[in-house]
Formats: sequence, structure tokens, C-alpha cells
Amino acid sequence: MRALYFEEFGGSEVLKYGDVADPALEAGCALVRSKAIGLNFADIYRRRGNYHLSGQPPYILGYEAAGIIESGPDAGKRVAFADSPFSNAELAAVPREKLIGLPDDISFELAAALLLQGLTAHYLVHDSYAVEPGERVLVHAAAGGVGLLLVQLLKERAAHVIALASTDEKCLEAKRAGADEAYRYDDGWQARARGCDVVYDSVGSTLDGSIDVVRTGGHVVFYGMAGGDPAPVDPRRLMDGSKTLTGGDVWIVLDSAGERIRRANERFALVRVGKLHVRIDKTFTLCDGAKAHRYLESRKSKGKILLVPYRASA
Repeated sequence: MRALYFEEFGGSEVLKYGDVADPALEAGCALVRSKAIGLNFADIYRRRGNYHLSGQPPYILGYEAAGIIESGPDAGKRVAFADSPFSNAELAAVPREKLIGLPDDISFELAAALLLQGLTAHYLVHDSYAVEPGERVLVHAAAGGVGLLLVQLLKERAAHVIALASTDEKCLEAKRAGADEAYRYDDGWQARARGCDVVYDSVGSTLDGSIDVVRTGGHVVFYGMAGGDPAPVDPRRLMDGSKTLTGGDVWIVLDSAGERIRRANERFALVRVGKLHVRIDKTFTLCDGAKAHRYLESRKSKGKILLVPYRASA
């Protein structure tokens, strides 16, 4: 099969596209032929060598895709997954307990754009910190894939959302998603957000500022490092302000087939009734995977980036 892979850590230039061995199909797994694959910032971290990574060289990135079961009793069934490795390929061997059946009205593209980031956003507002109506919530990178979904789910919980983004255009996207306020990072964001109840920080290098702006007794949820690793945090600083710093990782709650299916179907239902909108920014073929990585790293994207194993039609 063909796949996007790399053999050494580094920048996007280490990515290669070509033939690799078909995945071994172990007991309890299904062979899935990918139709749409989600690209996430965690794939950037893995390529750089600073995030957990499965397998041995040649490394195949990706934990999220939608497609069709290739063979066996469920051959032809439409499925998706959000927490199984090696998805940046034409074929993936996926544990059956991690497969989520797709309703007929959910396209492969929508599933690949929604699942991991949608489940992450849901986990952040319900499990990492249970947001209450009226709370002032600051969202970093609010025009990104998780950010736009997070804004919408926070508004569903009647929070007051302050969005941060790098450009006016991105701020406008965050406002369209429902943010009450939206500011650029170079527009004095710390003064504007001071005293908020909760901060969702996926940038990393902004963590010091996030801790600074949250109110006494407030909460910071750290769930990404898109802008670089954060500086070490002195726990006395948290103690002095009675502030809480917690991590957010959706895989902690995706711990059973039932939980995966329940949470995914809840996201599908919100999309179905128009309460959750998924913005697909760009779609790249696997052979252009390095371009997709550079685009994601450029911070120009607004919404989700997809990969497909074939040339998309015009």
C-alpha cells in the first residue's frame, strides 16, 4: 500500500510518500480502506519527536480516519476511528472496539473532520472542566479545528466566550462560530481577558499568560503546544492564587467501545440538527502530506485539514 511516512524526526521535509508493507491484520482487528483522514497538530508533535509515537521506522502518522471495511463479515461497512494509529495510509488495521459505525447522513469527510477534534472539545468542556452558564471563558487558537468546535460547545453551555486568534480574519471566524469577543494576539489580549474564570490553552508558549489572566480560584486547561513548549510552572504561583492547572487528553475518556460510540453519536446528532458546524479548511492528498503539515504549522488554517489517499475531484 502507499502511505505518508518518515524515518527520522524533523521538519516537514522528513515526510515521504510511497510504498510500505500492508498492515498485519491481528485478531480482533478490521482492515479499513481510508477515504478521508484527519490531520491534527499531534501529528506535528510526533514528527518532531516530542510526543508519544507508535511503531518503528518507517513511522506512519495519524490516529483518525473514515473509510470502508475491506474484507470479512463486515466488508463494505462505513466506519471511522479517532484513536488508532497509522491512519496516514491507504489501509489501516484497527481494533474493532475502536471502530464507530457511520450513519448514512454522515460523510467520510465530515467524520474525519469531526471525530477527534469534536470529541476533544466535548471532553474539554465537560470533563477537564465542567463549564457553568455565565462563566467567562478564554479560548486560545479559537479559529483552529478544535477551537471553532470548542467555541460552539461553550456557547451551548451558555458561557461568555473570549476568542484569541492571530489575524482579523480568524477573529471573524471565531465570532461566526459564536464567540462574544475576539481579539488578535498582538492586541493586548492579557489586559482584555484578565479575570476570566477558565482558560483553554492549546498554544503552550502562552501558558504563563494564561495563568496570569485567570481570576483567583480560576482554572487553566492545557491541551496543546502548537506555539511551542511552555516554560516550567512554579507550583507556588498556583498556590498563591488558588488557581488550578490541569491537562486535557481525550483518550483518557475514550476507554470503551460504548463510550466512543456514545460520544460520537452525540456529536453527529448536534451536526444533524444544526447546533454544531464543522469547517473543513483544505483537503490535501497523501502525496502532498508535507504541504499539509507546512500549512498547519503556518497557523493560516481556519478549521480542519483533511488528507485523502486519492486525487480529490474538482
